[in-house]
Amino acid sequence: MDSPPDTLPLAREQRHHPRDFAENRYVYPVISRRSGGLSIGINLNRDKRCNFDCVYCQVDRTTMPPPDGTIDTARLMTELSALLEAAQGPLWQLPRFADLPAVQRRICDVAFSGDGEPTQPAIFPALSAQVLALLSDHARQTGTPPIPVVVISNATHLHLPPVASAIDQIVSAGGALWAKLDAGTDDYYATMCGTQVPFSRVIDNLTQAARRYPLTLQSCWFRWHEQDPPPNEIDAYIDRVTTIGQGAHPLTVQLYTVARPPARSAATPLPEAWLQSVADRLRQSVDRLKPAIFP
Repeated sequence: MDSPPDTLPLAREQRHHPRDFAENRYVYPVISRRSGGLSIGINLNRDKRCNFDCVYCQVDRTTMPPPDGTIDTARLMTELSALLEAAQGPLWQLPRFADLPAVQRRICDVAFSGDGEPTQPAIFPALSAQVLALLSDHARQTGTPPIPVVVISNATHLHLPPVASAIDQIVSAGGALWAKLDAGTDDYYATMCGTQVPFSRVIDNLTQAARRYPLTLQSCWFRWHEQDPPPNEIDAYIDRVTTIGQGAHPLTVQLYTVARPPARSAATPLPEAWLQSVADRLRQSVDRLKPAIFP
């Protein structure tokens, strides 16, 4: 699934993506710049556990709730069904969505996202199959094309057979994998992503995924302690994207900067011109690349 151009600017309040909605525990609606309209999020990480601790993340991990334990699958599916129905009309009457233009009043995707890495819970493969089945039923009942599923991932579990198989099924059904790549070097990756997972695993997983299906890379760049990313880091990043894109399906890169309050206040936005300069270099370096900028 191609990333849409940033032709649907959002009001400041719509750039916030709260995970709470009504009495729901797992399913929430947001207006997504990158999707181009309504994205229905599925949060499998209510306990905020994640194997990354990115400095720009908007999730506050300084106050961690107790481990969530077992995910109530039946409740999750009920919440998703109810929100799909609400999006046929009642949802747009809520104050949070009432002023949206007609072009944004559509479900663009159902996204496994939330407060942590969505492929980390062991239930992800089985649950993704249930979501695909529900969306297929919804399409038959409404006479509309199936709503695509997007997995927004840090790519650390893509080498695991159950996860890889689940994402293969999602892509085969018209969905997509959007995977993080926020660095070019090991040191910058370790600092910005706050993880012990080797950078080599991420690169290997992304490279293999790009050979199986079209892949979208999500790259967040920002000023850190009032300094732009080092030029050598961008050089290394472009080399990484080039490696991932060699001999692969068409590659999309979403370049963006911080748009909501980050975990570390030292991470501040970069200007659009800086993102554009990186996009221009990527176009020159990678065949069939589709960069999209989200300042």
